[in-house]
Amino acid sequence: EKDEPGEEVRVTYRELLELTCRLGNTLKRQGVKQGDRVTIYMPPCPLAVASMLACARIGAVHAVVFAGFSAESLADRIRD
Repeated sequence: EKDEPGEEVRVTYRELLELTCRLGNTLKRQGVKQGDRVTIYMPPCPLAVASMLACARIGAVHAVVFAGFSAESLADRIRD
């Protein structure tokens, strides 16, 4: 569900799997490998879920920071 009441996005398991695999391949092409650390900075949405699953799929450790933090707060969370 989105922030606005009544707005939602429906994704099938097949669509989520395809998006997860595409994102995983993109991360690998960018040089992300097993054991690397990735910070995901996105609003809650199906793409954020697929990003988390893609990181897990390739063995990258991921942290999620949802949008809305100040630059200083974001930097603190990334360092942690």
